[in-house]
Amino acid sequence: MKADVLEAIEEIKKSMGVLAERRNLTFSKERLEEIHSITGDASFWNDPKRARVIMKERQLLENFVETYTKIEEKLNENIELIKLGSLEKEQEIVEEAERELFDLREEVLNAEKSALLDGEVDANDTFLEINAGAGGTESCDWATMLSRMYLRWADRKGYKIEIISQNSGDEAGLKSISYKISGLNAYGWLKVESGVHRLVRISPFDSSARRHTSFCSVWVYPVIDEEFEIKLNPSEIRIDTFRSSGAGGQHVNTTDSAVRITHLPTGIVVTSSEKSQHQNRANCMEALKSRLYDLESKRINKDIQDAHDSKGEAGWGNQIRSYVLQPYQLVKDLRTEVETSDAQGVLDGKLDEFLFGALAKNVNNQKNE
Repeated sequence: MKADVLEAIEEIKKSMGVLAERRNLTFSKERLEEIHSITGDASFWNDPKRARVIMKERQLLENFVETYTKIEEKLNENIELIKLGSLEKEQEIVEEAERELFDLREEVLNAEKSALLDGEVDANDTFLEINAGAGGTESCDWATMLSRMYLRWADRKGYKIEIISQNSGDEAGLKSISYKISGLNAYGWLKVESGVHRLVRISPFDSSARRHTSFCSVWVYPVIDEEFEIKLNPSEIRIDTFRSSGAGGQHVNTTDSAVRITHLPTGIVVTSSEKSQHQNRANCMEALKSRLYDLESKRINKDIQDAHDSKGEAGWGNQIRSYVLQPYQLVKDLRTEVETSDAQGVLDGKLDEFLFGALAKNVNNQKNE
């Protein structure tokens, strides 16, 4: 076999080993058999809530085991085709099998990356909040750029996006914006984005064309499945209605339809500013339950707690990533040292390299503890 083909085979086998270890292939198969036995019981659906949780677990396990099995079958099949084609001097068969192996290398690498998402709620939908830091219009414009970046990334993933609330800047951009992003592993991928993001560029708002530094904070927390119960005491929440600020003109709200809910024991505040007050209440309650769950999970999971605590205020001391547009172009993750000169590509949603790097570092840190 050619040297590059042998190299691809070794890389595939290595990635398969990592994949089997991270997702515990043996346990996954055993657990899947156990679940099949449980779901076959006549009384399984007597408890619908428990049944839905188990069915969700079964789907995730089936996806992993089937993916791993297909990769293994493709690897063995194409190795045999290359051997057979070489023996029979069928070059076309050999070349086709080689192409299949190169494609398989990318497939197993993507599967290896997805195996990093094994947290309790990694598979869930997610809320993502962006808040402009100090700096007025500059930071508000940076919040808009970050918002576009995450929307482009989510669109590439085929995720559904809903705007929960937004607060426009005084002159331009956004003071804050909150999204719900729905799709498999949305929270798992984006959870490493919580923190402060720094932009350096020549300001389009400065007539002297000077360089400016702007900051925004990003917070990501999971949407909680309906099976997970968060009990809210009515006496511990305050609900306020107000008139939301929009883009102006004919779309300005003329009634107090926006809703703000404050959780008094924790000080958590959530808002929603859609047209319907009823929908805004529902959005706020869902977001509040997710925030409360996030607090509880952080008490249990030290890594998530540390990540949340280190997010800090939007300023110099709490950065996770730097985006430099002038005098040169460079995006660099300060946690992992992953960097690229394709700043525009990153701002257009090409985030996977940074997400993978941060997730991999988290896994390595857990192993070393």
